[in-house]
Amino acid sequence: MSVYTLDDLLYLMTRLREPVYGCPWDQVQTYKTIAPSTLEEAYEVVDAIEQGDAKQLSEELGDLLFQVIFYSELGREEQAFDFPSIVSALTAKLIRRHPHVFPEGTLESRISPSISDQERSEIEAEIKSSWEAIKQKEREQKGYTSILDDVPLAFPAMARAFKLQKRASSVGFDWKHSEGVYTKLSEEIAELKEAQQQSNKDYIEDELGDVLFTVINLSRHLKVNPESALRRANHKFEQRFRSMEQQLDQSQDEFSQMSENELQACWNKAKEDLTKC
Repeated sequence: MSVYTLDDLLYLMTRLREPVYGCPWDQVQTYKTIAPSTLEEAYEVVDAIEQGDAKQLSEELGDLLFQVIFYSELGREEQAFDFPSIVSALTAKLIRRHPHVFPEGTLESRISPSISDQERSEIEAEIKSSWEAIKQKEREQKGYTSILDDVPLAFPAMARAFKLQKRASSVGFDWKHSEGVYTKLSEEIAELKEAQQQSNKDYIEDELGDVLFTVINLSRHLKVNPESALRRANHKFEQRFRSMEQQLDQSQDEFSQMSENELQACWNKAKEDLTKC
Protein backbone atom coordinates (compact mmCIF):
# COMPACT_ATOMS: atom_id res chain seq x y z
CA MET A 1 0.00 0.00 0.00
CA SER A 2 1.38 3.39 -0.99
CA VAL A 3 2.17 5.94 1.68
CA TYR A 4 1.41 9.42 0.40
CA THR A 5 2.78 12.73 1.63
CA LEU A 6 1.51 16.29 1.97
CA ASP A 7 3.15 17.12 -1.35
CA ASP A 8 1.18 14.30 -2.96
CA LEU A 9 -2.05 15.76 -1.53
CA LEU A 10 -1.23 19.22 -2.88
CA TYR A 11 -0.51 17.71 -6.30
CA LEU A 12 -3.76 15.72 -6.18
CA MET A 13 -5.64 18.96 -5.55
CA THR A 14 -4.16 20.58 -8.66
CA ARG A 15 -5.16 17.51 -10.67
CA LEU A 16 -8.74 17.73 -9.42
CA ARG A 17 -8.91 21.37 -10.52
CA GLU A 18 -7.32 20.87 -13.95
CA PRO A 19 -9.52 22.59 -16.60
CA VAL A 20 -9.65 19.64 -19.03
CA TYR A 21 -8.80 16.45 -17.16
CA GLY A 22 -9.93 17.36 -13.66
CA CYS A 23 -13.10 16.52 -11.74
CA PRO A 24 -16.17 18.42 -13.05
CA TRP A 25 -17.44 18.97 -9.50
CA ASP A 26 -14.14 20.24 -8.09
CA GLN A 27 -13.55 22.46 -11.12
CA VAL A 28 -16.58 24.65 -10.41
CA GLN A 29 -16.21 25.06 -6.65
CA THR A 30 -15.52 28.42 -4.98
CA TYR A 31 -14.71 29.58 -1.45
CA LYS A 32 -18.42 30.09 -0.77
CA THR A 33 -19.62 26.78 -2.19
CA ILE A 34 -17.26 24.68 -0.07
CA ALA A 35 -17.63 26.74 3.12
CA PRO A 36 -20.66 24.70 4.33
CA SER A 37 -18.62 21.52 3.90
CA THR A 38 -15.87 23.01 6.04
CA LEU A 39 -18.30 23.55 8.91
CA GLU A 40 -19.68 20.04 8.47
CA GLU A 41 -16.22 18.48 8.53
CA ALA A 42 -15.27 20.44 11.67
CA TYR A 43 -18.36 19.16 13.47
CA GLU A 44 -17.57 15.61 12.36
CA VAL A 45 -14.11 15.97 13.91
CA VAL A 46 -15.71 17.01 17.20
CA ASP A 47 -18.18 14.11 16.98
CA ALA A 48 -15.35 11.60 16.48
CA ILE A 49 -13.57 13.04 19.52
CA GLU A 50 -16.69 12.73 21.66
CA GLN A 51 -17.23 9.16 20.44
CA GLY A 52 -13.65 8.32 21.45
CA ASP A 53 -13.09 6.76 18.01
CA ALA A 54 -9.41 7.28 17.09
CA LYS A 55 -9.73 5.68 13.66
CA GLN A 56 -12.72 7.84 12.79
CA LEU A 57 -10.96 10.92 14.16
CA SER A 58 -7.98 10.29 11.89
CA GLU A 59 -10.27 10.06 8.88
CA GLU A 60 -12.25 13.17 9.82
CA LEU A 61 -9.07 15.17 10.41
CA GLY A 62 -8.02 14.19 6.90
CA ASP A 63 -11.32 15.47 5.53
CA LEU A 64 -10.86 18.75 7.41
CA LEU A 65 -7.29 19.07 6.14
CA PHE A 66 -8.58 18.62 2.60
CA GLN A 67 -10.76 21.69 3.11
CA VAL A 68 -7.64 23.75 3.85
CA ILE A 69 -5.89 22.25 0.83
CA PHE A 70 -8.87 23.16 -1.35
CA TYR A 71 -8.88 26.79 -0.17
CA SER A 72 -5.12 27.04 -0.67
CA GLU A 73 -5.47 25.81 -4.27
CA LEU A 74 -8.17 28.40 -4.97
CA GLY A 75 -5.85 31.06 -3.54
CA ARG A 76 -2.91 29.82 -5.60
CA GLU A 77 -4.98 29.97 -8.79
CA GLU A 78 -5.90 33.58 -7.99
CA GLN A 79 -2.28 34.34 -7.01
CA ALA A 80 -3.62 35.58 -3.67
CA PHE A 81 -1.97 33.00 -1.39
CA ASP A 82 -0.95 29.34 -1.41
CA PHE A 83 -0.35 26.52 1.06
CA PRO A 84 3.28 27.48 1.85
CA SER A 85 2.23 31.08 2.56
CA ILE A 86 -0.55 29.83 4.87
CA VAL A 87 1.94 27.69 6.80
CA SER A 88 4.52 30.48 6.95
CA ALA A 89 2.06 33.08 8.21
CA LEU A 90 0.66 30.67 10.80
CA THR A 91 4.12 29.74 12.08
CA ALA A 92 5.15 33.39 12.34
CA LYS A 93 1.96 34.23 14.24
CA LEU A 94 2.40 31.38 16.71
CA ILE A 95 6.04 32.35 17.34
CA ARG A 96 4.94 35.95 17.91
CA ARG A 97 2.18 34.88 20.31
CA HIS A 98 4.46 32.63 22.37
CA PRO A 99 7.39 34.81 23.49
CA HIS A 100 7.63 32.63 26.60
CA VAL A 101 8.62 29.72 24.34
CA PHE A 102 10.51 31.61 21.58
CA PRO A 103 12.09 34.50 23.54
CA GLU A 104 14.09 35.88 20.59
CA GLY A 105 11.20 35.64 18.14
CA THR A 106 12.80 32.85 16.15
CA LEU A 107 11.79 29.22 15.78
CA GLU A 108 15.15 28.06 17.12
CA SER A 109 15.30 30.25 20.25
CA ARG A 110 14.54 28.75 23.65
CA ILE A 111 14.20 29.97 27.20
CA SER A 112 17.10 29.12 29.47
CA PRO A 113 16.73 25.67 31.09
CA SER A 114 18.36 27.07 34.22
CA ILE A 115 15.63 29.57 35.12
CA SER A 116 14.35 29.33 38.65
CA ASP A 117 10.92 28.10 39.68
CA GLN A 118 10.07 31.68 40.69
CA GLU A 119 11.02 32.98 37.24
CA ARG A 120 9.01 30.21 35.58
CA SER A 121 5.97 31.11 37.70
CA GLU A 122 6.31 34.74 36.72
CA ILE A 123 6.48 33.77 33.04
CA GLU A 124 3.33 31.65 33.37
CA ALA A 125 1.52 34.54 35.10
CA GLU A 126 2.40 36.87 32.22
CA ILE A 127 1.27 34.50 29.47
CA LYS A 128 -2.44 35.35 29.55
CA SER A 129 -1.98 39.13 29.66
CA SER A 130 0.73 39.10 26.98
CA TRP A 131 -1.42 36.86 24.78
CA GLU A 132 -4.26 39.38 24.82
CA ALA A 133 -1.86 42.30 24.33
CA ILE A 134 -0.26 40.63 21.33
CA LYS A 135 -3.61 39.85 19.73
CA GLN A 136 -4.80 43.42 20.36
CA LYS A 137 -1.67 44.76 18.64
CA GLU A 138 -2.38 42.49 15.67
CA ARG A 139 -5.94 43.84 15.50
CA GLU A 140 -4.66 47.42 15.52
CA GLN A 141 -2.21 46.62 12.73
CA LYS A 142 -5.13 45.36 10.66
CA GLY A 143 -6.94 48.66 11.15
CA TYR A 144 -9.64 47.41 13.54
CA THR A 145 -11.19 50.16 15.65
CA SER A 146 -13.13 47.98 18.08
CA ILE A 147 -12.02 45.02 20.13
CA LEU A 148 -15.04 43.21 18.67
CA ASP A 149 -14.23 43.93 15.01
CA ASP A 150 -12.73 40.54 14.14
CA VAL A 151 -15.35 38.35 15.80
CA PRO A 152 -16.70 36.63 12.66
CA LEU A 153 -20.32 37.23 11.73
CA ALA A 154 -20.40 33.74 10.23
CA PHE A 155 -19.86 32.08 13.61
CA PRO A 156 -22.81 30.06 14.93
CA ALA A 157 -24.79 32.37 17.21
CA MET A 158 -23.79 30.53 20.39
CA ALA A 159 -20.07 30.57 19.55
CA ARG A 160 -20.24 34.24 18.55
CA ALA A 161 -22.01 35.21 21.78
CA PHE A 162 -19.36 33.41 23.82
CA LYS A 163 -16.58 35.11 21.85
CA LEU A 164 -18.13 38.58 22.13
CA GLN A 165 -18.53 38.19 25.90
CA LYS A 166 -15.00 36.88 26.33
CA ARG A 167 -13.59 39.74 24.27
CA ALA A 168 -15.53 42.35 26.30
CA SER A 169 -14.38 40.69 29.51
CA SER A 170 -10.74 41.05 28.47
CA VAL A 171 -11.04 44.84 28.86
CA GLY A 172 -12.93 44.65 32.15
CA PHE A 173 -16.57 44.71 31.01
CA ASP A 174 -17.91 41.77 33.00
CA TRP A 175 -19.53 40.70 36.23
CA LYS A 176 -17.02 40.02 38.98
CA HIS A 177 -18.98 37.03 40.28
CA SER A 178 -21.44 34.52 38.85
CA GLU A 179 -24.12 35.71 41.28
CA GLY A 180 -24.51 38.84 39.19
CA VAL A 181 -25.22 36.68 36.14
CA TYR A 182 -27.82 34.62 38.02
CA THR A 183 -29.58 37.85 39.00
CA LYS A 184 -29.47 39.06 35.41
CA LEU A 185 -30.85 35.73 34.20
CA SER A 186 -33.82 36.03 36.57
CA GLU A 187 -34.49 39.54 35.25
CA GLU A 188 -34.37 38.38 31.64
CA ILE A 189 -36.73 35.45 32.30
CA ALA A 190 -39.21 37.85 33.93
CA GLU A 191 -39.00 40.11 30.87
CA LEU A 192 -39.56 37.12 28.60
CA LYS A 193 -42.71 36.20 30.52
CA GLU A 194 -43.92 39.78 30.15
CA ALA A 195 -43.29 39.66 26.41
CA GLN A 196 -45.21 36.39 26.17
CA GLN A 197 -48.19 37.97 27.92
CA GLN A 198 -48.20 40.76 25.33
CA SER A 199 -48.17 38.20 22.48
CA ASN A 200 -45.65 40.33 20.57
CA LYS A 201 -43.51 38.01 18.46
CA ASP A 202 -40.65 40.48 17.95
CA TYR A 203 -40.64 41.36 21.65
CA ILE A 204 -40.63 37.66 22.57
CA GLU A 205 -37.74 36.95 20.20
CA ASP A 206 -35.72 39.84 21.64
CA GLU A 207 -36.26 38.73 25.20
CA LEU A 208 -35.66 35.05 24.46
CA GLY A 209 -32.39 36.07 22.80
CA ASP A 210 -31.44 37.98 25.96
CA VAL A 211 -32.14 34.88 28.07
CA LEU A 212 -29.98 32.70 25.83
CA PHE A 213 -27.20 35.32 25.77
CA THR A 214 -27.23 35.47 29.56
CA VAL A 215 -27.15 31.66 29.88
CA ILE A 216 -24.06 31.63 27.69
CA ASN A 217 -22.56 34.32 29.91
CA LEU A 218 -23.28 32.12 32.91
CA SER A 219 -21.57 29.16 31.27
CA ARG A 220 -18.48 31.33 30.75
CA HIS A 221 -18.42 32.30 34.43
CA LEU A 222 -18.81 28.64 35.38
CA LYS A 223 -15.92 27.81 33.02
CA VAL A 224 -18.12 25.46 30.98
CA ASN A 225 -18.20 25.53 27.20
CA PRO A 226 -21.88 26.09 26.30
CA GLU A 227 -21.63 24.09 23.07
CA SER A 228 -20.23 21.09 24.95
CA ALA A 229 -22.87 21.43 27.66
CA LEU A 230 -25.69 21.57 25.12
CA ARG A 231 -24.29 18.62 23.17
CA ARG A 232 -24.28 16.61 26.41
CA ALA A 233 -27.85 17.67 27.10
CA ASN A 234 -28.85 16.64 23.57
CA HIS A 235 -27.23 13.24 24.04
CA LYS A 236 -28.91 12.76 27.41
CA PHE A 237 -32.32 13.71 26.02
CA GLU A 238 -31.87 11.40 23.02
CA GLN A 239 -31.00 8.45 25.27
CA ARG A 240 -33.99 9.04 27.54
CA PHE A 241 -36.42 9.54 24.67
CA ARG A 242 -35.24 6.34 22.97
CA SER A 243 -35.76 4.54 26.28
CA MET A 244 -39.32 5.90 26.38
CA GLU A 245 -39.90 4.61 22.85
CA GLN A 246 -38.77 1.15 23.94
CA GLN A 247 -41.16 1.26 26.90
CA LEU A 248 -44.05 2.14 24.60
CA ASP A 249 -43.12 -0.57 22.12
CA GLN A 250 -43.28 -3.14 24.90
CA SER A 251 -46.64 -1.87 26.17
CA GLN A 252 -47.93 -1.23 22.62
CA ASP A 253 -48.92 2.30 23.60
CA GLU A 254 -48.48 5.48 21.59
CA PHE A 255 -47.34 8.94 22.68
CA SER A 256 -50.50 10.57 21.38
CA GLN A 257 -52.70 8.28 23.50
CA MET A 258 -50.94 8.95 26.80
CA SER A 259 -51.85 11.60 29.36
CA GLU A 260 -49.36 14.18 30.58
CA ASN A 261 -48.97 12.31 33.88
CA GLU A 262 -48.34 9.02 32.06
CA LEU A 263 -45.72 10.63 29.83
CA GLN A 264 -44.02 12.13 32.89
CA ALA A 265 -43.98 8.72 34.60
CA CYS A 266 -42.52 7.16 31.47
CA TRP A 267 -39.86 9.87 31.31
CA ASN A 268 -38.96 9.39 34.98
CA LYS A 269 -38.56 5.65 34.44
CA ALA A 270 -36.28 6.30 31.48
CA LYS A 271 -34.12 8.57 33.67
CA GLU A 272 -34.00 5.94 36.40
CA ASP A 273 -33.16 3.10 34.03
CA LEU A 274 -30.32 5.04 32.39
CA THR A 275 -28.93 6.08 35.78
CA LYS A 276 -28.57 2.40 36.70
CA CYS A 277 -26.61 1.62 33.54
